[in-house]
Amino acid sequence: MDHVFIEGLEIEALIGIYDWERRIRQPLVFDIEMAFDNRVPAASDAIEDTLNYKAVSKRIVDYVSQSDFGLVETLAERVAQIILSEFGVSRVKLKLSKPGAVRGARAVGVSIERSAS
Repeated sequence: MDHVFIEGLEIEALIGIYDWERRIRQPLVFDIEMAFDNRVPAASDAIEDTLNYKAVSKRIVDYVSQSDFGLVETLAERVAQIILSEFGVSRVKLKLSKPGAVRGARAVGVSIERSAS
């Protein structure tokens, strides 16, 4: 299976469980890999046949910037479900990083893989 990816998508969001986190927007970074058969768009050379990574990115930015979750686990799950249900991919691998959340670490976060049912 082919893959379409979005790497290092940075989005500011309200996320966290501590009082101070509930008052500020924090940067999140998404790395997304989506299983998609690229043979059709490769043959047609038509944008409408592709998994349009710009459309995926815009949808995720719109959703995440309006979200208000306590846990990165919840946000990662919701984003994966949006990608699977709205963009016709068979599988998504998503890494959500929260930079600067732990002293001494570049980032913390979660990595999940989900498949369409």
